[in-house]
Amino acid sequence: MVFVFKTSISSKKTIKLLTPHLNKLLADSNWNFDLEDCDNILRIDSQVNIVKKTIEILNDNGIKCEELPE
Repeated sequence: MVFVFKTSISSKKTIKLLTPHLNKLLADSNWNFDLEDCDNILRIDSQVNIVKKTIEILNDNGIKCEELPE
């Protein structure tokens, strides 16, 4: 399943700071950010539903995050 999130991330520096947290949470998943998109998209390809945990980790690190509808 592919999960898509709108985020408030606007720099590669912030992504670099979040990478260890995301790698730990999403160890068995592929993820990437698209900072060229106006919604600073985070895409996650995962076999399990990680929506709640992803939003929680980003929010805990001061990043606004919401899942976008399919």
